[in-house]
Amino acid sequence: MSEIAKKPIKITETILRDAHQSLIATRMTTEQMLPIVDKMDQVGYHSVECWGGATFDASLRFLKEDPWDRLRKFRDGFKNTKLQMLFRGQNILGYRPYADDVVEYFVQKSVSNGIDIIRIFDCLNDLRNLQTAVKAAVKEKADAQVALSYTLGDAYTLEYWIDIAKKIEEMGATSICIKDMAGLLLPYKATELITALKENVSLPIQLHTHYTSGVASMTYLKAVEAGVDVIDTAMSPFALGTSQPATEVMVETFKGTPYDTGFDQNLLAEIADYFRPIRDEALDSGLLNPKNMGVNIKTLLYQVPGGMLSNLTSQLKEQHAEDKYYDVLEEVPRVRKDLGEPPLVTPSSQIVGTQAVFNVLMGERYKMVTKETKAVLSGEYGATVKPFNPEVQKKCIGDKEPITCRPADLIPDELDTLRGEMAQWSEQDEDVLTYALFPQVAVDFFKYREAQKTKVDPTVADTENKAYPV
Repeated sequence: MSEIAKKPIKITETILRDAHQSLIATRMTTEQMLPIVDKMDQVGYHSVECWGGATFDASLRFLKEDPWDRLRKFRDGFKNTKLQMLFRGQNILGYRPYADDVVEYFVQKSVSNGIDIIRIFDCLNDLRNLQTAVKAAVKEKADAQVALSYTLGDAYTLEYWIDIAKKIEEMGATSICIKDMAGLLLPYKATELITALKENVSLPIQLHTHYTSGVASMTYLKAVEAGVDVIDTAMSPFALGTSQPATEVMVETFKGTPYDTGFDQNLLAEIADYFRPIRDEALDSGLLNPKNMGVNIKTLLYQVPGGMLSNLTSQLKEQHAEDKYYDVLEEVPRVRKDLGEPPLVTPSSQIVGTQAVFNVLMGERYKMVTKETKAVLSGEYGATVKPFNPEVQKKCIGDKEPITCRPADLIPDELDTLRGEMAQWSEQDEDVLTYALFPQVAVDFFKYREAQKTKVDPTVADTENKAYPV
């Protein structure tokens, strides 16, 4: 084994995206973020993750903000720091696969509005669903980072991860991220995984995890010692729980070692002081549930990400069936196995979780089947690492012939049709993309935007705080 070169660890800051998405359902407003951008820009971060994921939907649906406008404001403010987004492969930021022309245009507009690094993942780790986005990012001269949705299971051996990492390198990606959305990667497993990847691919390796299961800081420590290049952290007011390890803690941990970040703790303290009242306000209003701040070891037992746990709780509450919580948790791994053992991350986590709820509440498995479950079993989301349970597949989709090609090959170009549908609302090129992802929510937002000019009360979508996918 070659000696690992010891070098300062790079840090991606998540407080403007994943941290508040994980803890307060992506409800931080642009107005709350902008005043601290100048100080954050002085830290020396590898990048700041500030867009993508659920920020797009939440901005429109709950905050009545234009996500493109938020991105442009971030770009104006961050003079020295790379901006990063999370991108769901062929699903972009929505919940269905889109035509290639929409994916390409979305990448183009994301980069032209200020994104430097696009972290692209697929909920099934089906690399065919990443090809178009990776090519588009490379064409736009952005950093095309492919994220592997980390999970556990019979199929997910060290050889599996090495093989898929090699394929990502061949695909033309510029870096690899291990995306551990449920906090399943244990410290010594991180040593093993990072060491193996470093020996087999030459791309930079980044590690993203969540604190949900309580091991994340230890996992980062071992990963850094094993040679990982970048870790994702969150400023302390929005760290831990279902979020990431705290930035300041990791900076202090590596101080005076070959991994020293060189970050100024006084500057970080000022940034933390800025965010603390926002956190306190979220606690007071109930937006931040203290339960999300603790350690939940069930994530290791059931492999359920934190955001999925909160979704399951709210679904059961609506059905007055909270007593079925543990039954549903035990059903989740069974449904996951039936559906080819996919990683549990948006949207597969919501699909598996909702189906598990139905299976328990109906008293018969797959008596009621969601259209998304049928779509997975029909191959519409892509290929799973293991075969589907043939009996379940038959019960859910009958004699329908599942597709085996790349799902997007069956989707004709959509952009021109979409432009035609929303022409009356178009004020900027990007509006067609907003409409493509969330047609109804977008139209409600466009009406609101129009009404703001005339100060008429618009009829807008329900803005009630509902559990939101993480």
